[in-house]
Amino acid sequence: MVRTGRVNPDHHRVEVLGVKVTPSTIERAVEKIATWISEDARTYVCVTSVHGVVESLADPDLRDIHNAAGMCTTDGMPLVWASKYVGFDFADRVYGPDLTLALAKRAASDGWKSYFYGAAEGVAQRLGDTLEERFPGFTTAGAYSPPFRPLRDDEEDAIVAEINSSGADIVWVGLSTPKQERWMAAFRDRLDAPVLIGVGAAFDFHTGSTRQAPYWVQRSGFEWFFRLITEPRRLWRRYLLQYPRFITAIVRDRPESCG
Repeated sequence: MVRTGRVNPDHHRVEVLGVKVTPSTIERAVEKIATWISEDARTYVCVTSVHGVVESLADPDLRDIHNAAGMCTTDGMPLVWASKYVGFDFADRVYGPDLTLALAKRAASDGWKSYFYGAAEGVAQRLGDTLEERFPGFTTAGAYSPPFRPLRDDEEDAIVAEINSSGADIVWVGLSTPKQERWMAAFRDRLDAPVLIGVGAAFDFHTGSTRQAPYWVQRSGFEWFFRLITEPRRLWRRYLLQYPRFITAIVRDRPESCG
């Protein structure tokens, strides 16, 4: 495929192996989410990396969940490069932990309330406390760390009622991919919050539960290697099996601009 040159940044996505990612910047993403909150849009945001794209290759339902999102951010550098390849020269990494901080700052100034759902016991509440301390005016409406098992129907009903009664404008979901995407799609119509955002490891990074890669590593495209050597038992399958598959597939099926 020939590189397409400049394209309209407001009406296109980039299809990467069937997943339609949204070329953007942190600033553009924050403004879009702010608009959704003001309009009570009832949507969700997938923070998308190579892992999510490769998982979607084998799971059409997961691919459809990504493609139904209001936004699939370019969380990984390979997706930024794919966006630039088809002409979105402004595209930058919209990384979950960075997006969390940028939105938390905006939430503090605009009075948005945040509910945190996910991570290990106590981590969701610690994240809320951390952001309240870092951004005066930030409001945590509630937090819940679910058990490591499917919730019973009565437990689902209870958490839906709790989130809705909290008055949250944003529900932050930290369950890792693909659990958090499935959760957002399943609960979107039951929740009153205008926006759900799946930010995965941001819960652990911002509470100090997991070590974050240095900035230069994040920008190099080798953050996957840093995470692999810090959490080898949990992540070796993701990175050592999925990345070669992604590279092989992307050579055969090049990214392209789409509506």
